[in-house]
Amino acid sequence: MSSSKHSKELRRLALSVLQPGFVGTEAPEWVLRAIADGLSSVVLFSRNIASPEQVARLTAQLRAENPSLIVAIDEEAGDVTRMESSTGSTRPGNFALGAVDDAELTESVARDLGRQLHAAGVSLNYAPSADVNSNPDNPIIGVRSFGVDPALVARHVGAWISGLQSAGVAACAKHFPGHGDVAVDSHHGLPSYDATLEDIAAQALPPFRAALDAGVRAVMSGHLLVPAYDPEFPATLSHRILEDLLRKELGFEGVIVTDAIEMGAVTDRWGIEGATVRALAAGADAICVGGEHADQGTAELLAAAVERAVAGGELAEGRLVEASERVAALADWSGGLGRAVPVNPVSGDIGYIAARRAIRLSGPAQDVLPLSAPPHVVELVPTTNLAIGKETPWGVAVPLRERLPGTTFVRVHHQQLTTSPGVLEEFALTPAAGRPMVVVVRDAARNKWMGAALADLAAARPDAIVVEMGLPGPDAPGAVQIFTHGATAASGVAAAEVLAGRR
Repeated sequence: MSSSKHSKELRRLALSVLQPGFVGTEAPEWVLRAIADGLSSVVLFSRNIASPEQVARLTAQLRAENPSLIVAIDEEAGDVTRMESSTGSTRPGNFALGAVDDAELTESVARDLGRQLHAAGVSLNYAPSADVNSNPDNPIIGVRSFGVDPALVARHVGAWISGLQSAGVAACAKHFPGHGDVAVDSHHGLPSYDATLEDIAAQALPPFRAALDAGVRAVMSGHLLVPAYDPEFPATLSHRILEDLLRKELGFEGVIVTDAIEMGAVTDRWGIEGATVRALAAGADAICVGGEHADQGTAELLAAAVERAVAGGELAEGRLVEASERVAALADWSGGLGRAVPVNPVSGDIGYIAARRAIRLSGPAQDVLPLSAPPHVVELVPTTNLAIGKETPWGVAVPLRERLPGTTFVRVHHQQLTTSPGVLEEFALTPAAGRPMVVVVRDAARNKWMGAALADLAAARPDAIVVEMGLPGPDAPGAVQIFTHGATAASGVAAAEVLAGRR
C-alpha cells in the first residue's frame, strides 16, 4: 500500500473507534466531515437535545453522511437523563425499579424508553448501570443502581436490556467490572475497588453475566482500580480486566466502550491521548469522549494520537483493525435491531405507574395523609455528581403546588447554611408556622450537612413529613417518611400524589 493510501486508511481506522460528542442541536460541519472520513459513531448529550422531533432531525442529518452511523446516548431514564434533562425524567430510575422488584415492570419501562429513543434515531444507549451499590457512601452510583443485592441487580439488568433491545435500541452494560463499591467519584479521582477475587465474582460480576445472557453487545468499562486483577492500571486501561476477565472468562465478544476518556481518573496520570492509546492497546474497541470536551480539536487530537501510536509501534495495527471491525459489527447489528421494529413515538404512562409502585411509607401515614391544608415545602439541595445534569429539575414542591394550590416552598443549599446560620428559621420554620411542613431531602444519610439540617427541622417540627428522594438512610427523622427511591420527575409526581391524596 502506498504511504499516502496507508495514512488515509490509518486515519479512517483511528476515527472509526472514536465516539465523540459535539455542541449544538444541529450537526456541526466538522462532525459531518469526520463521518465522511470514517467516524462511525457519535454521542448525544443534553446540550444536543431540544425536543424529540429535533433529535430525529439531527440524527437524520448525521445519517445522511453514513446510514449505518451509531448514534449513542447516555440515557439511564432515572436521575441521569439526557432526553428529558430540561424537565426531569418521566420514568423512575433503577433504584426505584429495584425497590418494586417486578422484572416485567422493569422490562416495560425500558421498552417504553427504547420506543422514545428509537423514534428519535438513537441506536445505542449507554445503559443500564449494572453496578451493585454495595457501598452506601458511593458518590457516583447510588440510585443509578438497581440495589445492593447482586441477584436482584442481575435480574433487573437482564430485564432492562431485553426491554430496551425489543424496542430497537442496543443496550450497553456499565461500568465493568462494577463501580458500586467505591467511595471516590471517578470524574475527579481514581477510585479503588479493594475486594478479593472471590468477593468480586460474588458481588460485582453477576449483573454483567446476566447482561451477556440477555444479549447485550456493548459493555462500558469503569475508570476504577481493581487491585485483585491489576494493581497498576484502572479497568479501562487494563488488559487483565478487559481481555482476560471480560473476554476470556466471561466470554464477551461484543464492543468494549470506555467511560468518558477525559475523566480525571485516567487523564490525571496518563493524559487524554495516553489514556486513549492505552485503552485501545488493553482491549477497548471504542473511545467515548466529549461529555466535557466536545470540540473538533479533541476528536482530531485523539485520532492523531492513535495514528502516531500505530506508526510508532505503541499500538499494534492489528489491534486497531480488530476494534474497528467490532464497532462496525455493532453498527450493523444495532441497525438491524432498529429496522426490525416499527417507529412508534407514542409513550405510555408506564413511567408514572412504576414511580407510584416504588413509593414506600413509614410512620403513622394514615393519621397524617393526605394533607389537610397546603404545606410549606423545604427542599435541601445537594451538590450532585457530574453524571447528573445541573439543569435537571427535581423535587416535590412544584408537582405538589399543582395539586394543592397555596403550597409554598424554599430550596436551601449547603452554602446558604454555612454563610447565614438563621436561614432555616427564617425561610423554613417561620413560613411553616400553623400549617403542615414537608422536608424533601436527597441522600440525607450521605450528606452530613443535610442530615444535620433535617435533624434540626424535625426537632423544631416533630410533625414534619420527610420525603427522601435518594438512598434511604438507617433512620430518618420526621413523623412520617415517604421514600421515592430516586429524584426523577415521575418520582416527584408520585410523592406529590401521596401528599395531596391520590387521584
